Amino acid sequence: MSSLSRELVFLILQFLDEEKFKETVHKLEQESGFFFNMKYFEDQVQAGEWDEVERYLSGFTKVEDNRYSMKIFFEIRKQKYLEALDRDDRPKAVEILVKDLKVFASFNEDLFKEITQLLTLDNFRQNEQLSKYGDTKSARSIMLVELKKLIEANPLFRDKLTLPAFKASRLRTLINQSLNWQHQLCKNPRPNPDIKTLFTDHSCASSNGTRGPPPNNAPLAGPVPKPGGVFHPLGGHGLFQPVVSPPPNAIAGWMSSPNPSMPHAAVAAASPGLIQASSSAAFLKHPRTHPSGPGMEYQTADSEHLLKRLRAGQPDEVSFSGSTHLPNICSPDDLPKTVVHSLSQGSNVMSMDFHPLQQTVLLVGTNVGDISIWEVGSRERLALKTFKVWDISACSMPFQTTLVKDATISVNRCAWGPDGSILGVAFSKHIVQIYTYSPAGELRQHLEIDAHVGGVNDIAFAHPNKQLCIVTCGDDKTIKVWDAVAGRKQYTFEGHEAPVYSVCPHYKENIQFIFSTAIDGKIKAWLYDSLGSRVDYDAPGLWCTTMAYSADGTRLFSCGTSKEGESHLVEWNESEGAIKRTYSGFRKRSLGVVQFDTTRNHFLAAGDEFQIKFWDMDNTNMLTYTDGDGGLPASPRLRFNKEGSLLAVTTSDNGIKILANFDGQRVLRMLETRAFDGSRGHPEAVNTKPAIAGALGPIANVSASASHVVERTDRIPQSMSLGNLATVDSSRAADVKPRIDTTEKNKSWKFSDITDSSQFKTLKLPDSLPPSKIVRLLYTNSGLAVLALASNAVHKLWKWQRNDRNPTGKSSATSVPQLWQPSNGALMSNDVNEAKAADDSVACIALSKNDSYVMSASGGKVSLFNMMTFKVMTTFMPPPPAATYLAFHPQDNNIIAIGMEDSTIQIYNVRVDEVKTKLKGHQKRISGLAFSQSLNILVSSGADAQLCVWIIDGWEKKKSRPIQPPPGQQTPLVGETKVQFHNNQSHLLVVHESQIAVYDAQLECLRAWYPRDSLSAPISSGIYSCDGLLIFAGFCDGAVGIFDAESLSLRCRIAPSAYISSPASSTFPVVIAAHPSDGNQFGLGMSDGAVHVMEPSDGDAKWGSGSAASQENGIASSSQPSETPSR
Repeated sequence: MSSLSRELVFLILQFLDEEKFKETVHKLEQESGFFFNMKYFEDQVQAGEWDEVERYLSGFTKVEDNRYSMKIFFEIRKQKYLEALDRDDRPKAVEILVKDLKVFASFNEDLFKEITQLLTLDNFRQNEQLSKYGDTKSARSIMLVELKKLIEANPLFRDKLTLPAFKASRLRTLINQSLNWQHQLCKNPRPNPDIKTLFTDHSCASSNGTRGPPPNNAPLAGPVPKPGGVFHPLGGHGLFQPVVSPPPNAIAGWMSSPNPSMPHAAVAAASPGLIQASSSAAFLKHPRTHPSGPGMEYQTADSEHLLKRLRAGQPDEVSFSGSTHLPNICSPDDLPKTVVHSLSQGSNVMSMDFHPLQQTVLLVGTNVGDISIWEVGSRERLALKTFKVWDISACSMPFQTTLVKDATISVNRCAWGPDGSILGVAFSKHIVQIYTYSPAGELRQHLEIDAHVGGVNDIAFAHPNKQLCIVTCGDDKTIKVWDAVAGRKQYTFEGHEAPVYSVCPHYKENIQFIFSTAIDGKIKAWLYDSLGSRVDYDAPGLWCTTMAYSADGTRLFSCGTSKEGESHLVEWNESEGAIKRTYSGFRKRSLGVVQFDTTRNHFLAAGDEFQIKFWDMDNTNMLTYTDGDGGLPASPRLRFNKEGSLLAVTTSDNGIKILANFDGQRVLRMLETRAFDGSRGHPEAVNTKPAIAGALGPIANVSASASHVVERTDRIPQSMSLGNLATVDSSRAADVKPRIDTTEKNKSWKFSDITDSSQFKTLKLPDSLPPSKIVRLLYTNSGLAVLALASNAVHKLWKWQRNDRNPTGKSSATSVPQLWQPSNGALMSNDVNEAKAADDSVACIALSKNDSYVMSASGGKVSLFNMMTFKVMTTFMPPPPAATYLAFHPQDNNIIAIGMEDSTIQIYNVRVDEVKTKLKGHQKRISGLAFSQSLNILVSSGADAQLCVWIIDGWEKKKSRPIQPPPGQQTPLVGETKVQFHNNQSHLLVVHESQIAVYDAQLECLRAWYPRDSLSAPISSGIYSCDGLLIFAGFCDGAVGIFDAESLSLRCRIAPSAYISSPASSTFPVVIAAHPSDGNQFGLGMSDGAVHVMEPSDGDAKWGSGSAASQENGIASSSQPSETPSR
């Protein structure tokens, strides 16, 4: 259920409570499981309403959920049992013992026996532990104290014990606002409308009279109670309030439904589950109805909360006139106006962006395609990249043709990613390039994307669903969203009728959206879905406009210039889509497109009239200005650093001036006096903030300060496609021609052969336990640990610690982890089948999404372990048959698909300990299971080398087929077969000792690779890298192969001698595991019991990127391409 649907339940609970529907309130609390009413629970316990107590609890937890839940139910049932004994009601006590308490016997048989023996006593107080039991009332009170502690400690009740803070009668208020809004949209609004129903939208009947004034307040379905407690007074919220009439397409309604006038819809290039914004934007008041059906999904939200209108010392009032803000607490002296440094870039600067964490590191892009990174404190250029195409063969023919005709190219926009470990560059022709950036100032090529036809006018980063994405827009009138790890296109938003000039991704709470502006002055807004734009309105000036939020994300501004040279800097009222204030002080005829920026949630700055002009956000009159000691162009570009202590400004002589306030000057003085070492590490503490997890991995809990929306200081669109814009600025004339680099492509046809440990990073994990073959291996989902299961049924867990060499604490081949055990020294060991040798038993393992529990089996019962204590929580599925593979249902962690030794697949519900259905389709044991959530299917594989596809809804078998044998082999294959879905949820990796193959969801083989040449041994295991770009494969001779996931061409071979100290023919990687966020790290579980972690060397960005190794070792220049089988 979406967060807004959850909030709607809270509003309904409040309404029911205010209307005195007491039973219904608690019924909804229990059925929704959103709010546990402790007061009601206490009342029921004190009253001895045990059936209601357990019914109410059942909405939040079950006995077997965890140890806290088990203890809660046990205490309640024990009390009920003791009360029956105290009443001398032996039959009732026996019934409670058999029906309610026997369930705990499997967990603590001795305790159950002791409870049973109480029946033999005349008075249970004769039992020493119960000797102090008083009367029923006091016993219930004592028990309640214990129950409250257990409930508060139980993670299942987290965030459910208190209601969110919102004002009384909130639902009534929202309905009043909705009716008010509907009335404003009436063509002929009546002064005193008669509201008779809420089932249909309000509309005043036609009249011949002129439009009257908005009506006065009227009650809605009875009086509205006054708020009490800590809530501020609500103010008037009757049926209709006097408001400013907003335009019909105001932002407040931009999620109500897709604009019917827009013929274009967004085209999703990825699976629906990849990026979804199922709930409406944070500041919306209208429900959205999907065009495909009449059903209505409630998606309203508390706009005041989401817009953060609750300001200290001010009433939180609902008003369409916009939100209020804190009074001025900043001084003009806080503005950076003193010129402290000048940098000579050498070419006309088109775009700048300060590093989000290192406050004195500046990224610069120029009109000849160069990008530079400057340390403005020392005036040292840390990096310089002249423009070149990394792989011309991968670019589209229109781009290649364009380069042949005119090789000049300019940077349109350059921007840092949220944590500064990645940056993006948008060019004036077709492409964007993405680099990774190390604290030492090193730039490495990451992605090159042929993004748009014509110029790419803007680039920004966003992270919907905590997945880092790249947002671009271009001359082809589209906005596109790309996966930042692999560069795959996820969405294309169509609807603009002119080249798109800028994008502004943003979020309100968990709602992600994008504003876009085009050169016809149109502003549109998009969710990450396929339902088209939600806004279509005009920007002041109707030409080149950029949008930006204040640093805290609560205030929206735009700045633009018309074709006539009139500039407009405005603040928007998001709740209405109307302009809240317009700032004055611009030249009547600006000589270029004015650029602007915001800082400190308080100031605005814009370049105009050879000056930098400053405004207080709350005052429309210009606050002050500076000419930067002269030498500025007519419309200088500018950029604040994150703290607002430094301001970078472009100069007319192809340079940059750095302006500073007092704090900025102090920081720069400290940096100037500091002795720089050769490592180019982080500047001192005054200049840095703690690093966040790498941008190319999952982004979780990114703070607002570190994940701010990239706000753009812009530039003139390129003349070739934007027509008369060329007359405004001719600064794009190129100084140099770009170089088209094809050497890297030539290198890629050679695979690296790693034969020595010096050629890559490898680490053998320390192990003090007796060695035993590793049969299963996986990384924890956090990437902080590696978990192995050995053939002797013992689990081994290695955890990495945070230190200077490994500040993130994530697994690494350069930092030695600890073989971790609980303080009591307990081992996590599976139940085993005594009748079968350990090596003959097939092991299986699956980890919960939060890394708290692991489920595994080694030929005996399936065990559920607590990862913190290594204790067995429960066991189930005793053999025969034994479990051979485990996979969690993607939508319900209580449902597990269990592959069995007898070739069946059991769909098992852990919560109720019940097999829901049994699937039959294989002839030998199950060796692989893979769910595709987007396709709603389960694919199974077995030791019979068969593949089966099952429809999750109903568990019907859709298709089955044997895997395709290698060319020339006539007999059908047998042997263990593993399956894994690619990130795109449609391509399936199939691994068999005879091949690595990629199938589609129809079980058609798309391509396959068969062992040969230097990798001729049978394949022991294989897996996709986390980003889906590579396939890691182990071989039975100890070698490791790294393949391109798209083509299955070999990129790198690691010889056994490179990582095995004394290679033996019997030592090989039994299992291989891929790191969950580092696409180039993997682990090997070996037949001799060792575990190795491997990464490319520091000199190589990724596997197979260097050619030295292949040349030195004389490897043939063949990438061993895959074979695409005939259909």
